[in-house]
Amino acid sequence: MFYWILLALAIVAEITGTLSMKWASISNGSAGFILMLAMITLSYIFLAFAVKKIALGVAYALWEGIGILLITLFSVLLFDETLSMMKVAGLTTLVVGIVLIKSGTRKAASLKKEPTHATV
Repeated sequence: MFYWILLALAIVAEITGTLSMKWASISNGSAGFILMLAMITLSYIFLAFAVKKIALGVAYALWEGIGILLITLFSVLLFDETLSMMKVAGLTTLVVGIVLIKSGTRKAASLKKEPTHATV
């Protein structure tokens, strides 16, 4: 559970960092760039710890996929960007892909066999 929380924190940090990138580009000052740098850095740090126990493909798909989905929705709400039917179709495809990747990942066997070593 702890590693899933780390992944959630990585996603939140990624979203915050990416949205602050847009904020920095439309405002005067360096606060947005500093926030962007800090949040993107934290995002990668949290992701690096999360993949210790979560399969890399699953963690990355969730991190990037949920990030893209929420960044797109927030950019529509906060920055008046458009949401076309093509974007909705792309986001729908993205969500389906994430579900398929998560569903196709097997859990590691709880009982691992010890390797056998031949003796000479």
